[in-house]
Amino acid sequence: MQKQGILIVFSGPSGVGKGSICRALIKEDPSILLSVSATTRSPRNGEVHGVDYYFLDTKSFQKMIEEDELLEWAEVYGHYYGTPYRFLQEALDRGNDVILEIDIQGALQVKERFPMAVLIFVVPPSRLALESRLRARGTDSNEEIEKRLRCIECEIKMACHYDYIVINDELPRALATVRAIITAEKARSQRCQFLLRDLLS
Repeated sequence: MQKQGILIVFSGPSGVGKGSICRALIKEDPSILLSVSATTRSPRNGEVHGVDYYFLDTKSFQKMIEEDELLEWAEVYGHYYGTPYRFLQEALDRGNDVILEIDIQGALQVKERFPMAVLIFVVPPSRLALESRLRARGTDSNEEIEKRLRCIECEIKMACHYDYIVINDELPRALATVRAIITAEKARSQRCQFLLRDLLS
């Protein structure tokens, strides 16, 4: 029996570097797949439909909700975000590990439907460092940045619901911590039942 892949869920404040960690993991191991989320927000400079997100209008997104095509969905910063279900399940069944980079509401919904999902909350080394990153990336207005900073306290309080907390002070260090988490999770007894059955047969 083929071992099922691991679903790895990343959340954290906007600008904390979740995307950088995810891209580095996939670059190191192309068998790890990134689940592309659907959203009603507009594309940022350089973002591509079907690669970074599926960019949808509100009506199309609501149709996906009605037809139960989303594993999870939530409204964040005034826009809808959700995870299409079919791609995710097919990839896990093939044995691929799948990364989800989603908000806290969505992550907790995923944990309900996939209890073995691994939830990782990424935090900055300080609030000041996070604000600097948000301003340096140059993709959001001052008003948008202030809105995101006001959400930090509520987001940090939800970190206790996650399996792991990773501090992204330096990308190589954060990446090493995430790799160690994935290695340990693959050795969990609950995930290795197929191996035990083979040994006993």
